Amino acid sequence: MPLEQVLIGLLALSVVAFATATAGHAVLYKRDTRAVIAWVGLIILVPLAGATMYWMLGVNRVRRRAVALRPQGVVPPHGVTASRVSPPAGFEPLARLGDKVGPFSLSPGNLVEPLENGDEAFPPMLEAIAAARHSIALTTYIFDNDDVGRQFADALVAAQARGVKVRVIVDAVGQHYSRPSMVKRLRAAGVPAAAYMPILMNRNLAALNLRNHRKLLILDGETAFTGGMNIRVGNVLAIPGRHPVRDLQFRVRGPVVQELMSVFVSDWEFVARETLSGAGWFPPLRERGPVVARAIPDGPDEYFEVLKMIILGALAQARHSVLIATPYFLPDAGLISALNTTALRGVAVDILLPEENNLKLVQWASFALYWQVLDRGCRIWHSPPPFDHSKLMLVDDQWALVGSTNWDPRSMRLNFELNLECYGSELGARMRAWFERRREVAREISQAEMDNRSLARRLRDGVARLLSPYL
Repeated sequence: MPLEQVLIGLLALSVVAFATATAGHAVLYKRDTRAVIAWVGLIILVPLAGATMYWMLGVNRVRRRAVALRPQGVVPPHGVTASRVSPPAGFEPLARLGDKVGPFSLSPGNLVEPLENGDEAFPPMLEAIAAARHSIALTTYIFDNDDVGRQFADALVAAQARGVKVRVIVDAVGQHYSRPSMVKRLRAAGVPAAAYMPILMNRNLAALNLRNHRKLLILDGETAFTGGMNIRVGNVLAIPGRHPVRDLQFRVRGPVVQELMSVFVSDWEFVARETLSGAGWFPPLRERGPVVARAIPDGPDEYFEVLKMIILGALAQARHSVLIATPYFLPDAGLISALNTTALRGVAVDILLPEENNLKLVQWASFALYWQVLDRGCRIWHSPPPFDHSKLMLVDDQWALVGSTNWDPRSMRLNFELNLECYGSELGARMRAWFERRREVAREISQAEMDNRSLARRLRDGVARLLSPYL
């Protein structure tokens, strides 16, 4: 047999072997049956090209690279023993779910206070920095170099100068929302500050997607501020500048602060290779209020899709009402089904979204999904300007989820996020009152209104929806 035929035969066998192995991988590891059928069909039709495309596009390399870049998950602080806590009656299954999927147990005796916009949040945050005696831990996605950002930077520098141990993390992408970078400013003033996962240093395009979206300020290991609020002047509605933003932040006191500190310690160890420990970071904490709470970290490596499971569990738990506020609404098929099932069970499901979004492409993609929840009885409300960046999920006025996560694929699968689940009727009543105030000035969106949009707009929104996994 001529050598040329032998080589062609070997090449053909290699392609068949490659395609067979690839199809086997898809059958074994792809979760969505429709995706398995699509990939295997493509591989059968065009073995070499289909198999190559699968390995380039069909494998969740972002998660695998995240594990390689950051292998260690959040670990509860040494010496802290979790105790069993009973949630309100009827919420035991949801509490057990949190026990199984996350690193922390429920903590009793917490005080969780909502603070609206930077007008209410920034003054007590700055006062707490000025009063700190031992330690300050700050992590944020955006730390703008503007009037508000410079106030925070000056306060942190002053704390460092008087002997307080200060550590600051700013996301490497978020730090460039304004220039010059506040990380550089803080470092120049002697404050230990780090950018989270710089893209150029990692030489890995996957790092572009692996962003730290957490917002957390902890003073002396005793008082924490967390939520969805970045550090920028736009959050102060009294002096918002060109881009005003509504938002929610929460002041937290009580035993759950140790869990929040543990999340920061893990992040700091990753970015700075320094382990923070001792009473300055983890002091003994007494009970301060009526809220039973738990920190829920979520990310593409540690506790992957934990928050999604918690949300699905909360929707299944709901008996009377579900209130959702989010700036970006791009739920996947599973979340859409859960929302619809909840509404069809007779639970009132209300979703508050901004009338004017700061990311038009996200808003257009969201419009293309509205019919899927409106058709089954969920209600959507548009909050009037300014842009509302608030995040809240409230179930039966007893269980509240607050923090940094949006209802979109980036938050649910790619970002490192941090949330608090809180059980308590007093906090629930306050968050219900906040939601009702926002809904009073909001406009309900009907299915008829969405159907009556022009064909051009519906096509625009449908095309934007195709990009939703990447938004």
